[in-house]
Amino acid sequence: MPTTLITNITSLVTNDPEQGDGTPLGLLTDAAVVLDGETIAWVGPAAKAPSADETHDAQGRAAIPGFVDSHSHLVFAGDRTQEFNARMSGRAYSAGGIRTTVAATRAATDEALEANLTHYLAEALRQGTTTFETKSGYGLNTEDESRALRIAARHTDEVTFLGAHIVSPDYAEDPAAYVDLVTGEMLEACAPHARWIDVFCEKGAFDGDQARAILTAGKAKGLHPRIHANQLSYGPGVQLAVELDAASADHCTHLTDADVDALANGNTVATLLPGAEFSTRAEWPDARRLLDAGATVALSTDCNPGSSFTSSVPFCIALAVRDMGMTPDEAIWSATAGGAAALRRDDIGRITVGARADLAFLDAPSHVHLAYRPGVPLVGEVWRRGARVA
Repeated sequence: MPTTLITNITSLVTNDPEQGDGTPLGLLTDAAVVLDGETIAWVGPAAKAPSADETHDAQGRAAIPGFVDSHSHLVFAGDRTQEFNARMSGRAYSAGGIRTTVAATRAATDEALEANLTHYLAEALRQGTTTFETKSGYGLNTEDESRALRIAARHTDEVTFLGAHIVSPDYAEDPAAYVDLVTGEMLEACAPHARWIDVFCEKGAFDGDQARAILTAGKAKGLHPRIHANQLSYGPGVQLAVELDAASADHCTHLTDADVDALANGNTVATLLPGAEFSTRAEWPDARRLLDAGATVALSTDCNPGSSFTSSVPFCIALAVRDMGMTPDEAIWSATAGGAAALRRDDIGRITVGARADLAFLDAPSHVHLAYRPGVPLVGEVWRRGARVA
């Protein structure tokens, strides 16, 4: 396979502190990158770049690692415009709206669900997302949860079983029986198609004991935990995530000092999802508090039809900088290397030798423009696995 030299990069975020300016971003100016097939073979100053079989001119753009969106819900059908409109007119958000999407998803064909998924994946790719995680959670029965995972697995390796999104409407009067289903028959059917298991640990969904039972059962089947934690209220989700060595605790809006300490001293990444707070007019997560304590923070879209219907990581970066206390450097790191950490991956989210050749080029001289120019489609070119794809 031919090698490709990409040169004339004005500013390059490598996420390698041994490069460039020595910061966590490892920022290089007047840079170049050599790709060898699907991987990065060389990174450094353009003046020192080795020759390659082919050359591509970045035309003075800034370059960043492809975004790693480590939390999304993209296997769904239906529309919740009316719910959003009502919420923006004063109705509070609760977990119950998920049932609307469950009904539509169950009624949809496999072809319709996959077409919807690929539509939003293409939308995200155009905005620089080269790796994404996605979940089931809108079937809530064995047949529809397993088919959602089969569909998702055709498009990503980062597939999450979320049978425990809410208690299925079919078991509204017997939540314990639904937990038995999720940890038994449903898990058996779904585990072969997933890498992760997740649970919505929240008032109106699953309590701490139920969440522990579900995640523990998933671990026994070889699935690694992640958890929707502390989104709507204080609760046990973060502590449970750290206890079970979950890869990520997602949302992290309502945290005690003990929760922050646990995240700072454990291996669990705090994944913040500002699109949800934007779309529900909820309290913003305090990223500054987490970062100052030493926690690892990821930024993700939480793309879903109810509470965060955005596929735009750049939009989430702008929100995190404006409303969550993050600097532009911290936000870009969290949306790339932070997302990779939330998926326990070291081959993505960075531009270093041996990493996967995933890059986004910005029609701007610096990554800071992602926050400086919110809402502007700055991603002008995307490379994934060494090929120009958008």
